[in-house]
Amino acid sequence: MLFDLFKATVLGIVEGLTEFIPVSSTGHLLLLEHFFGFDDDAFGKAFVVLIQLGAILALLSIYFTRLWTIAMALPSDPAARRFVIGVLIAFLPAAVIGALAYSHIKAVLFNVWIVCAMLIVGGFVLIWVDRLELKPRHHEATRFSLPMYLGIGIAQCLSMVPGVSRSGATIVAAMLLGADRRSAAEFSFYLAMPTMLGAFVYEVYKSRAELSGSNTVIIAAGFATSFVAGWIVVKTFLDYVSRHGFGVFAWWRIVIGTLGLIGLALAR
Repeated sequence: MLFDLFKATVLGIVEGLTEFIPVSSTGHLLLLEHFFGFDDDAFGKAFVVLIQLGAILALLSIYFTRLWTIAMALPSDPAARRFVIGVLIAFLPAAVIGALAYSHIKAVLFNVWIVCAMLIVGGFVLIWVDRLELKPRHHEATRFSLPMYLGIGIAQCLSMVPGVSRSGATIVAAMLLGADRRSAAEFSFYLAMPTMLGAFVYEVYKSRAELSGSNTVIIAAGFATSFVAGWIVVKTFLDYVSRHGFGVFAWWRIVIGTLGLIGLALAR
């Protein structure tokens, strides 16, 4: 029981810390499972799904006032309606592909070799984008063009490959399409809301048979740590990348991916 609580706490912290930064939360959880035995057999496969809700609620709690303001403005403000439409446009590509290819993605792509390779490749992509002399034209996440929202949504589909990172794919796409670092990162938060909620609802539906037998104490530990870690990241991430860029996340990906490949090679 104590070891299960420890695993739940670690998994919750990792989920919360990595969900909203460009390092791939799914990739990190898969590597923890493979190398340290931090799987979820003790409390059902629904566990990781349920602790993800902690990170989602952390994001929603911080953005509640802004979301409420946008919702209240919908009847009278064309800009608010356009932004909501833009988020839906960005959300749809991944929603459609995810629904159609869920089983194939889980069966084929959830592989630790792929995770490590994508962590390294994604790290170099972040370094490359960070060093480009881009001239941002968009400084407000709620005012991107509709084609730009669609382009970001298409890029998000790449994150279905574990190790790519949902936030990383959307941030890179937004920057290449003309957003500055801060607005690109902030839109990744907005897009995370429907994307993560949709994935959460779908996973809960798929895992519904396991939920009744889940250990509530273990889930509560993972949920709480995921919420706290996610809240800290969301509150600090935008200011950090505005000042310092994505270098630390890029090198973290490269180091973890390289160590993972070395570990896999030695274990063969």
